[in-house]
Amino acid sequence: MAHTSQTAWRRLRNSRYPALGVTLFVMLWWVGSLCYGPFILPSPWESCEALWRLTMEGAVLKAALLTAGRALGGFIIAALLGSGFGILAGLRPAIAQTLRPVIAMLLGIPPIAWIVLAMLWFGTTGFTPVFTVVVTALPIVFAVAVEGARTRDKDLEAMARSFGTPRCMLLWDVHLPHILSYLFPGWVTALGLAWKVAVMAELLSSTDGIGASMALARINLDTAEALAWILVLLTMLLTVELLLLEPLQRRMEPWRKTVSPS
Repeated sequence: MAHTSQTAWRRLRNSRYPALGVTLFVMLWWVGSLCYGPFILPSPWESCEALWRLTMEGAVLKAALLTAGRALGGFIIAALLGSGFGILAGLRPAIAQTLRPVIAMLLGIPPIAWIVLAMLWFGTTGFTPVFTVVVTALPIVFAVAVEGARTRDKDLEAMARSFGTPRCMLLWDVHLPHILSYLFPGWVTALGLAWKVAVMAELLSSTDGIGASMALARINLDTAEALAWILVLLTMLLTVELLLLEPLQRRMEPWRKTVSPS
């Protein structure tokens, strides 16, 4: 019981600074709305009212599911391909040198260029945002996977090989813990980019989803509704990160857990 209360108090104490940051952001938002007026920058209350109205109309759930499916689908494809090929390239320097120019070119192409090409290839279908997310996020995941595999502990690997460790166990128990310390920050970065790219692609090419809804709000000059959709997007991003990526990281990186002093 005492341990549970100490854990709850520790979590509450650790959350005070994020809560302070959110409070300061909302206060600055409110001050800005007072200075520029509701047409330029609606207040947080007005944006929440618009969000509630959209929710009651049933528009939020439908658009959120479409955008989440496209962003997460593209992210999962990019994470799987980028991580797999990146680890392989990091373990095999010849593959890394062969793919390095291709990855550099992919990193240098802006997402808007991919959106234009995807619109020419796929039109206004849902493949446009998914394709754009994949080609934008994959090079990031590949680069961090290569770096993680390339900087592995060679002495630890040599010691494991001297004991006749099987190749699969060597990869899983020796290489993977180090590689994951690089992969998880890369996954978080790619996930945040996936949401942005998916919404951008929807705004320019789709007739549904959060991006298309924001485009409609722009046409109607409804700034409060546009901010409401941004709130929906932020809520979805934080939910996926807190409920999916962080639990996954705690499960796959148990050595990061700190032992509380007795």
